[in-house]
Amino acid sequence: MKLTDIGTVKALMGENAFKKQFGQNFLISEAVPRRIAESGAAKGTLEIGPGIGTLTRELCERSEKVVAVEIDTTLLPILDQTLADFQNVKIINQDIMKVDIPTLLAEEFVGFEEIAVCANLPYYITSPVLMKLLESKAPFKSITVMVQKEVAARLSAPAGSETYGALTASVSYYASVKKLFDVPAGCFMPKPKVDSAVVKLSLYEKPPVDCNEATLFKVIRGAFAQRRKTLVNSLSTVISHIPKSTLAEIIVSCGYPATTRGETLDIQALSQIANAIDGYRG
Repeated sequence: MKLTDIGTVKALMGENAFKKQFGQNFLISEAVPRRIAESGAAKGTLEIGPGIGTLTRELCERSEKVVAVEIDTTLLPILDQTLADFQNVKIINQDIMKVDIPTLLAEEFVGFEEIAVCANLPYYITSPVLMKLLESKAPFKSITVMVQKEVAARLSAPAGSETYGALTASVSYYASVKKLFDVPAGCFMPKPKVDSAVVKLSLYEKPPVDCNEATLFKVIRGAFAQRRKTLVNSLSTVISHIPKSTLAEIIVSCGYPATTRGETLDIQALSQIANAIDGYRG
């Protein structure tokens, strides 16, 4: 069964084809799901949003076990059909945003030392899903996902660049990011209005910085709360217990001008400021 064939997709989906509410766009390129699986599959692989199973089949050929979380109940009988050849896959009909990730891994991947995420994420929920996976502290080796090309640029952007933002800084606390390849809009049906890209997040065994995590993420939120404003002004929106003048002194004490903007600081600089804020005794 060729799941990248337009006729096959239409025959499988029937009247349920292309539900906009779940951001369904089906791959019609054989090379793309194969390349994603080759880049991201592990012995144990978690997939989010398998759709009709195009990527899932490729993952099953490379993993000892695949667990795919699918929110759309109408796709379950289709997946039963398209994945009938594989005995190493389990479909879980849930909303990934409501799943307890560590519990899921503990139940489904017993004895697996290597677990990865591999998925074609719907555009509308990319950032929340990525942050949920990272914040869960689940023992993933990597997260390989296809996302909107613009999001891929943000995830891998260097500090100070136009696309660097709160998402970039937040993700960099948990993982290093590498863009693998672009996926033109023509590889999908229906054809989306934007291109996509595949990125791989390689998770750190321990964070690259040593600081209070809660304070760091408060600093990240504040640093990007008012983009193009000075860091002092932006931070004052979330660090209310420290006077603005003192925040300026803290920033200067860390070696940065008082006029520094948050979007110019990488995770090391942001953690340095977080530590200085924690050390404040007013």
